[in-house]
Amino acid sequence: MSSTSNDLLNRIETNYLGLSKGQKRIADYILANYDKVAFMTASALGDVVGVSESTVVRFANALDYEGYPQLQKALQESIKTKLTTVQRFELSEDYDIGENYLKQIMASDMENIRKTMDAIDEEMIQKSVDALLKARKVYVLGLRSSSVLANYLGFYLNFILDSVAIVPSGANDLFDQLLNITEDDVLITFSFPRYSKTTYEVVEFAKSQGAKLIGITDSTSSPLVPLSDYYMTAKYNMNTFIDSLVAPMSLVNTLIIAVSICEKDKVKKSFGKLEGIWENYKIYNPK
Repeated sequence: MSSTSNDLLNRIETNYLGLSKGQKRIADYILANYDKVAFMTASALGDVVGVSESTVVRFANALDYEGYPQLQKALQESIKTKLTTVQRFELSEDYDIGENYLKQIMASDMENIRKTMDAIDEEMIQKSVDALLKARKVYVLGLRSSSVLANYLGFYLNFILDSVAIVPSGANDLFDQLLNITEDDVLITFSFPRYSKTTYEVVEFAKSQGAKLIGITDSTSSPLVPLSDYYMTAKYNMNTFIDSLVAPMSLVNTLIIAVSICEKDKVKKSFGKLEGIWENYKIYNPK
């Protein structure tokens, strides 16, 4: 079920007149508080609205969902590009300091990695690795908070591949850096909600020049997926104002290691040379 053709908010508006009185109360609350409901349990939603948990489940069924978890997932997909930073900050206020909020946050990150592992497509990763190994030049693009991922990936790929360029995040420099991109090159692009408009302008330009695109994003419903020759997804939380990049970073580590294994002799030789340089110029503090 895609967020475009089966948007929950549209389903509610279409089916509203046929809902029971209690179900209409649920619908009204969701339409007014979709940002909060996206992360509430069926029981919690029922308590807030003043109906039973079973009524919440029947409400989900009335909108043609198998159950409340499917409805909630659809809502989370629907609001990806709707939540403002202020709304996300308000969601983070739900963490209770008295209930060890630090462990709550870390547990959420761990769950994101687990879900990413469950959905990982090893064949897609291998195809991405093959494309990188064949590329004349590899460009890495990530804007706003995704620039952290782009810089990290680019830093390590530079030790493995012959020609890697991290596209700078300054808007005026983006197209300048891709001036000479060709069909022999690969552009790795990171895009997570709220999806940056500029990212997609750059992607469209690279595609127009024939470059292959490897997309790293949050789900198969991301607008980056149909533009990508190969794509990988990592679970991404939206219930705080911080972009949770733990799972995407773990996926990046997987990609780096996969490429390095294919070029292990070259990598070993490069690091041997680098150790000599680092020692000669005292890059690191002595033990």
